[in-house]
Amino acid sequence: MELSQLPLLLLLISNFQSGHTQERPKPKVTIKPDHHVFRGETVTLRCDIYDGGVTSWRYNWYKDSSASVFSERQEHTFRSVTESDAGKYFCYGTETEGSRWSQHSDEVTLTVSVPRADLSVSPQKWLTEGDPVTLICEINGSSTGWTFSWFTETFSSGSRNDYELLSDSSRGAGGKYTVSSADLNHTGVYVCSAERDKTAVYTPYSNTQPLWVTGVSPPVSLIISPSRTQHFTSVSLSLSCEDQSNSDGWTVRRYTDSGRLEDCSSFLRGSQTGSTCTIRSTSSSDTGVYWCQSESGENYHPVNITVHCESVFLFLFISLTVYNQYTGLLNKSRIYCSVTYTTVSNLRADFYKDGSLIQNQTTEMIIPTVSKSHEGFYYCKHPDRGESPKSWISVRGSHSDSQISVLHILSSALAACPYLIVTVVLIYKCCRMRGKTPE
Repeated sequence: MELSQLPLLLLLISNFQSGHTQERPKPKVTIKPDHHVFRGETVTLRCDIYDGGVTSWRYNWYKDSSASVFSERQEHTFRSVTESDAGKYFCYGTETEGSRWSQHSDEVTLTVSVPRADLSVSPQKWLTEGDPVTLICEINGSSTGWTFSWFTETFSSGSRNDYELLSDSSRGAGGKYTVSSADLNHTGVYVCSAERDKTAVYTPYSNTQPLWVTGVSPPVSLIISPSRTQHFTSVSLSLSCEDQSNSDGWTVRRYTDSGRLEDCSSFLRGSQTGSTCTIRSTSSSDTGVYWCQSESGENYHPVNITVHCESVFLFLFISLTVYNQYTGLLNKSRIYCSVTYTTVSNLRADFYKDGSLIQNQTTEMIIPTVSKSHEGFYYCKHPDRGESPKSWISVRGSHSDSQISVLHILSSALAACPYLIVTVVLIYKCCRMRGKTPE
């Protein structure tokens, strides 16, 4: 027999002689308020031993694989729990005025995390004026007991941007901020935060979530030169805010794919003169959504612009004869795939809308009459060149059928004018020559 087993044998003999050979009780550990808590909350561990034959116990608490007792109380409380307090806990007890002891309890796991707010949007971040939209703020690992606040991100000249509390922030108290009818001025970048009721637990600001709202007749238009939404690197790009009455007081701003909110003066290689922003030499980091902001902070006419290196690119061409830069109305769109700096006329590719194949192995796709159903993300795929970046087509309004017909007739008539004039001249000359022929 090993020497380490001798004390246990003597204690068993003592218990047997005293008539206390009944089974040792097993403690039960409880954690309040929960097994998963957030940093800063108060947490209490409790050890209960149910045995009618023992009037008083001395408790021993252990954590993880440590052999040291860190507490001898029935309840142990962490007043402001931290991540270092996370772990596996168990307890056992010894009789205060006797020689009995309990079994070890089962281990319980305490998880401590930093509360994090995650912001999402439903149904989508690109909207047409009048559409409903809901911002959803969720807390990791918890769903109750939170009060929410809602903010828009505002540009700051410093290294970090500021956040402005929404005036009706309280209506998003349940974790959902709903707009039943989106307005043009709902365009912006949003964040949320939350605090735990009756505790001092706060979340940092959530991830940013942009909303882009387009309308039938925005008060200002963002004019892009060259006139397309997909661009290549190392070229000059100009963006101008043009108002129907004047073009003063507008600033070009953007929200990049990396989540940065910037104005033109802070762009790399960017400068603003009046209401025109110029990027001297584009790079892939210039990819993002651009819009016009007024001096009072109103945001209008967001446009998704992508800048990429050599790959397959999707360009959107709009017929200028039926496109109004101020109303945003359009009737015809021509889409084709291009490679690098020049158009490849014989490039056959598959065209997709919102992830669904709509036309395959063709050099171009033409939408003869654009309607609301054509709104969405378009891109093309080529077996060798790869996949183009997605380009959003926003349909902000549509003409009536009669207006479309008239415009098409006028466009056709104008196209036929040169031929008509030549024909009339030839007929006139022919008639004069016949009139001069002697009888």
